[in-house]
Amino acid sequence: MKLGKFKIEFIDAGNFALDGGAMFGVIPKPLWEKTNPSDEANRIKLAARLMLIEWDNEKLLIDTGMGDKWDEKSKKIYDIHTDISLEKELAKKGLTTGQITKVLLTHLHFDHAGGNTKNVKGKILPTFPNAQYYVRKQNFEWALSPSERDIRNYMHENFVPLAEEGVLTLLEDRDTELAEGIILHELNGHTFGHQCVQVTDGSQSLFYCADLFPTYAHVPLPYIMGFDLQPLITLQDKKKILTKAIEEDWTLVLQHDPDIPAIKVEKTEKGFGVKEKIYSL
Repeated sequence: MKLGKFKIEFIDAGNFALDGGAMFGVIPKPLWEKTNPSDEANRIKLAARLMLIEWDNEKLLIDTGMGDKWDEKSKKIYDIHTDISLEKELAKKGLTTGQITKVLLTHLHFDHAGGNTKNVKGKILPTFPNAQYYVRKQNFEWALSPSERDIRNYMHENFVPLAEEGVLTLLEDRDTELAEGIILHELNGHTFGHQCVQVTDGSQSLFYCADLFPTYAHVPLPYIMGFDLQPLITLQDKKKILTKAIEEDWTLVLQHDPDIPAIKVEKTEKGFGVKEKIYSL
């Protein structure tokens, strides 16, 4: 799709699965399984939907998915299938990894940053050799030394080599735009330094939700992931973003919904909800 000067495409980086209870926090299973049925291991299917933005001479990829540096045990735990690769999906768009000029990371959890690097003959190297990578400084520092609660979400091989190769830029609090029309929203409920991305031409906006709204079922306010470190902050952020999305008619891009790429939202007497499900962009 076109949005002002931006050409926007979406990259399917494959599916994986996580525990449904963890994905919906305090919401009972009889409610969340109506929209997200679980398998025999109580896991729900999730997508790794990446956004590619092109303008002028820039090609920006937002997040990199799960990557392919997984052992067989982990593939089984997360139901990872290796028939889809980031390189192959880019090739379908007529692109190579070498043509990506920027990689913007919403945060460094393994399902968002796993494709940052690849194993080349036993050495971990950047997947995108000509790109500069961007992430919040706060998230990078947290990822280096997370708590016992979320330590398994951060894998050093996905981001430390970027710093060692000198291709990682750490964004400070004052950094609110990556480029004109690409606005960064730091929303810390999920993890420290988590950011969502708004792409706008001044009249229309796409909002890439990352883990604020992983699926369309997460729009109602109480539907907050058990993974979130600060769920009450998530609650505040949801109210703020949903209100803005309604006021300015934003399209919300869902990173993890396996079937619905985007939605429009509304507020009724029952609270915030989905106004429209968008199946193609």
